[in-house]
This record gives sequence, structure tokens and C-alpha cells, in this order.
Amino acid sequence: MEFLGAHLAFRSRWQKTDEKLCRHSMSFILHQALRNDFFESYLYLLEREPLVKLYALTSQVIDGEIQFYARSRNFYKDVPATEEGMMGDFLELSDTDIASSRQFLRKFIGGPGKACTGYALDCGSGIGRVSKNVLLPIFDNIELVDMMEPFLEEAQNYLEEGVDKVEALYCYNLQEFTPVMKKYDVIWMQWVSGYLTDKDFLEFLRRCKSGLRQNGVIILKDNVARDGCRLDPIDNCLIRDIFILRSIIYKAGFTILSEQKQDGFPETLTPIWMIAMQ
Repeated sequence: MEFLGAHLAFRSRWQKTDEKLCRHSMSFILHQALRNDFFESYLYLLEREPLVKLYALTSQVIDGEIQFYARSRNFYKDVPATEEGMMGDFLELSDTDIASSRQFLRKFIGGPGKACTGYALDCGSGIGRVSKNVLLPIFDNIELVDMMEPFLEEAQNYLEEGVDKVEALYCYNLQEFTPVMKKYDVIWMQWVSGYLTDKDFLEFLRRCKSGLRQNGVIILKDNVARDGCRLDPIDNCLIRDIFILRSIIYKAGFTILSEQKQDGFPETLTPIWMIAMQ
């Protein structure tokens, strides 16, 4: 897959030379034979895999994986470890967000064939806003993982008495984090998948799948583009459309249990969806 960029450039160049250079060249017959017998077969085999297109799209948008992750980390160095910082100056929407998350979560826990309430993992937790308001009232134990150490330090104050339920705080980038095997009833990922490339997001979902207990559920809540994939210029976050998200989820081996759009947010904002998978 690391040669995909060269492949795309080659294809683009080939299409141009097909009409210009090679039509007037002595190698035209050879060119046509290669194109028909090799190149199109190669494209067919390669493009049957949906993630080939997704990787290409991500690569074009982020302009390099190393820079992509570095820019995200640099952005969060300047974000205050407060509720306002976690909500990106949209603190007035926090209560609406929390209420919808609680309602959505209740569909998948506490009944026959549903997830238990022993352990929850909050991925991209920040200071623990979701942990405090959604997970702690339900689960016996929670764990938080975030790449920013100041956020996790503040979580120990922000969670107040709920900190007694916190079993672990992990300071990791998600592309480098592996959940404990078969430990979690719910893994919650909110506003964090966009900080992973398609490849790293796919691999992280697979590792999370191994971390689920019987009937365990992963809940993804994130901004969803209306079409395609774009990069938020403010925080360097990828915003994928629902079809790209579904493709990655299915490729990771999950079944989607439910999807729900976040209500109550201004129409001018990017749509937010909740996706439960198992």
C-alpha cells in the first residue's frame, strides 16, 4: 500500500500520454498491449479493495502521515484542560451531547444479550467529560486513554469522587495503543477517530475488537462529512462521510448495530453521528 501514491500518479500520467505522446509514437502498439493486458487488470485487482481508495483519499488530504500526527499534537498543546477546551468553545452544546449519548448507550447495556456494566474504556478522553457524565454513572470501572498528559492530569481533579472508579489512565496516541484483551464491555470513541489515518483507524478498531468482552460494544461518535473526506483546518482532524466510516468498520470485522444522528445541534455545524458496532 505504500506504493499507492506512485500508482495513482502513474495512472494519471498514463491516461495523458495515451492521448498525446503515445498516439504518435512507434511504441503505440506496445503501449496499448500493456494497457489492455496488464495495466487495466492491475487496476481491477487493486481497486476491488475499497480501502485502496480510502487510503489514497486520506493520503491526498493529510499530505503525509508524520506531519498529520505532528500537527494534531501541536494543536492540542494549546488547548486548555477545561470543558470549554474539550468542546472547542461550544460548551453550550455539551448538555445536549451528553443527553443524546446517554440515551444511545442505554440501548446496548444491562439486559439479556447486551453488554454488562463492569468496564468501560474512554478513547481520546481528554479531561474525562464523557467519562464523568456518560460512563461513570453506569460502569463499575473505567479507563481513560489520551495522547495529552495535561488532560489526564486534570481528569483526576475533574472527575471528582468518580475518580475512585478509574482503574487506569493511559497516555498514548491511539495508533500506538492496544486495549487489554477481553476486558471491556463498552469502548467509547468520541471526536477522536478523525485524528487517525484510515489505516491506523482500521487497525485500532481491530485491536479494540480483541479488547471486548462477550456482548461488548464499541460506540463511535464523531463528525461526519456530507460527502467524501475533508480536513478541518483548525484542529487538523479528518472528517469522513458515513460511507467511508462504514467501509472501515466493516473491513475491521464489525457489524453495525445502530446508527443515530445527533439532534439539537445547529444546522450550520458539521453533522455528528453515533454508531454502535459489535
